[in-house]
Amino acid sequence: MGKLKIKTGDTVKVIAGDHKGSEGKVQKVFIAKNKAIIEGVNMVKKHTKPSAQNPQGGIVEKEAAIHISNLSLLTSKGETTRVGYRLEGDKKVRFSLKSNEVI
Repeated sequence: MGKLKIKTGDTVKVIAGDHKGSEGKVQKVFIAKNKAIIEGVNMVKKHTKPSAQNPQGGIVEKEAAIHISNLSLLTSKGETTRVGYRLEGDKKVRFSLKSNEVI
């Protein structure tokens, strides 16, 4: 399994699937499953039983995970790009392969 190029806090765009074209911030990345949860994208309805936190129970909307291969990182200019790694001095940094700027 290769290294994931998308990290928590990145702004990404969905490039394939039902939510193609949607943009949002990465809330969580599941490394073992190669999936990520994007804020406001891929909302699903979950039926919940009454509990201490939710005494009413009912239907709750929450984000579901999307596979990393369906996501592309957005640069500061708003264009999609692939991510590369390089050494700058003693530090390993991520950079945009399209614009060559450090992310």
